[in-house]
Amino acid sequence: MTSIKKKAVKLRNRHFKLGKIILIGAGVIILGGMAGLAVILRDLPNPTMLSSGNYPESSLLYDRNGKLLYEMYSDKNRVPIKLSDVPDNMKKATLAIEDARFYSHGGFDFLGVVRGVYRTIFLRRLQGGSTLTQQLVKNGLLTPERTLSRKVKEGVLTVATELMYSKDQILEMYFNQTPYGGTLWGVQAAARGIFNKNAKDLDLAEAALLAGLPGSPTLYSPFTHPDLAKKRQELVLTRMEELKMITKEQHDKASAEKLVYNLSSGSIKAPHFVFYVKDQLVNTYGEEKVEQGGLKVTTSLDLDLQNYVQTVVASEVGKLKKMKVSNGAALITAPKTGEILAMVGSKDYFADDIDGKYNVTTALRQPGSSIKPLNYATGIETGKVTAASVYIDEPTCFGVENLKNYCPGNYGDAYHGVQTLRTSLGNSLNIPAVKTLKLVGVETFIASASAMGISTFKDPANYGLSLTLGGGEVHMTDMSVAFGVLANSGIRQDLHSILKVVDKKGNTVDEYVPTLGKRVLSRETAFIIQNILSDDGARSMVFGAGSLLKIKGHPEVAVKTGTTNDMRDNWTIGFTPDYVVLVWVGNNDNSKMGSIVSGTTGAAPIWNKLMNNLLKDKEAQKWIQPASIVGMNVCNLTGELVPDGGCDSHYEYFKPDMVPSEKLPVRRSILIDKDTGLPVQPGEQKTNVEPQDHLVVEDVTHSIMCLDCPPVNPSVTPAPLMVN
Repeated sequence: MTSIKKKAVKLRNRHFKLGKIILIGAGVIILGGMAGLAVILRDLPNPTMLSSGNYPESSLLYDRNGKLLYEMYSDKNRVPIKLSDVPDNMKKATLAIEDARFYSHGGFDFLGVVRGVYRTIFLRRLQGGSTLTQQLVKNGLLTPERTLSRKVKEGVLTVATELMYSKDQILEMYFNQTPYGGTLWGVQAAARGIFNKNAKDLDLAEAALLAGLPGSPTLYSPFTHPDLAKKRQELVLTRMEELKMITKEQHDKASAEKLVYNLSSGSIKAPHFVFYVKDQLVNTYGEEKVEQGGLKVTTSLDLDLQNYVQTVVASEVGKLKKMKVSNGAALITAPKTGEILAMVGSKDYFADDIDGKYNVTTALRQPGSSIKPLNYATGIETGKVTAASVYIDEPTCFGVENLKNYCPGNYGDAYHGVQTLRTSLGNSLNIPAVKTLKLVGVETFIASASAMGISTFKDPANYGLSLTLGGGEVHMTDMSVAFGVLANSGIRQDLHSILKVVDKKGNTVDEYVPTLGKRVLSRETAFIIQNILSDDGARSMVFGAGSLLKIKGHPEVAVKTGTTNDMRDNWTIGFTPDYVVLVWVGNNDNSKMGSIVSGTTGAAPIWNKLMNNLLKDKEAQKWIQPASIVGMNVCNLTGELVPDGGCDSHYEYFKPDMVPSEKLPVRRSILIDKDTGLPVQPGEQKTNVEPQDHLVVEDVTHSIMCLDCPPVNPSVTPAPLMVN
């Protein structure tokens, strides 16, 4: 690309003189009518600093024990490059996305501003209006705060830079002083750091990717957000085609090219967590402050624990290859404070066989049955059910207004008859969970789950009864907050990853002081769910006694598994008063796992190892029982007091306002359909019926099951039970 003629003669004296400042200031006054210009310009930087090599200071990220995780530096990874060594595709791509009129304006592009506003508002393509010269001034001469005085200085320095340097010189300085993300300053460092090659060797696809980064180096980082980086690259290519810099064939070829990114594993520890924290820092302090401001950031991460978790996840996922599982993730948090202790977003951030940079802990996945405790907690909290409530677990269809009947099934199509809420939750039975949601209502459940930390459940109209079986997508980080509520006796503590931020002068900018969170669930409800999920006997029917869900020497560790019906996500989530441990296995591309993956064969082995490691050498803890909780024996068939005639019973816990008070009979007269031998259900219209005295169970939805009726006529296939 050839340079156009210079618009002004390069000034011989490269130092500011008072007359020049007054002249430039007068132009700014005409443009903006700003008062107090002399005060603002008093400490105006000298544009000659753009070529002085005075570069910003790096920022450092540490774990909670002072171990270095990552250095966000700006000077060590800056490699000077001549404009003649920047490939033509890189120049074109940069001008296309940042400043197409660079060689024809005088530092400000008013048409570009208008075009940027139009594209942002009407085409929904985020595009700014700053020229390359303005960006160079902001990156090379000014501090990052957004103030009126800074904008005035930017205008003055932009004019001065245009007068003092040629367009080619400005473009060369831009390619040397622009941040491309993290440690990468300048296009040569970016080419080496991202593609492991020199800038002069970049092809069109690679150049388009790099050209899109300065717009928001953190947001478009291929290491942090590879999906957004790809979309940004395609936008650059589209803009190049619109400007006729490339042909459609070149556009399509570059867009289809698979990019191979490079990041040395030795330069960063806990990369998923590091980039998670960096996003938060950028949102708070801005890109420039984070990457150039010399911040010292102490995070909540325990690097030793992180390394152990990473090793376990990688090792155990490797054993699941025959089950068609290629990836796993884990998250460990402290429920009392919300601090993130370990975050492993994939089996290996640098893995080539999967998109290892994809952070599952912040991605959207379906939770399967792991969402059920939140549903049952809502039912108990609202008084719709108790831990002793009785369910009939059998094939059931649920009437849904204006929609086809919803007929879910249990895992493995196995049904278990009469069950209490305790055993239904412990064994993760689907029919009782859906019956509970039917009683509670989808809208109430969404409100409760949202209060507990689930941010993705929005409009109730978008969900149905399948929500309790994992029909709505969630973030693992949100699930950690929600299960933290259960572990923390009903108190919600949002996640925290940053403990302290110190500026380069040693001043503490921010420090996390744990405070008591908001109560979103009663102590009584939280305790009941804690107790059920810690009850190895309550889950033994399906999972067996002493399974991987039980931690030896720690009988009161609560845990819940979850597997989506389509076998795409498998979870194990467990907690104690001090830890919440979440594990997921599956495939990043959402492909199905093998049918042999279950609650105890996928994520559970990883969870078991992680929880055992956390609790080794620690005394077993017991859940704190609220003084208001009432415990008593209740009848297994009614959920109420044991009747005078006797009944198989178990010991159960209740909220004080839900304590059983009736002795319901277990034998009573019911209508029997003489054609089928089955009880007539409430609402059914039958003609050939007769009353009979039987041992009967009536569940929370008023469904009736006869326990001593003769076997059903084998020639008759009864329809599934309907619940309206």
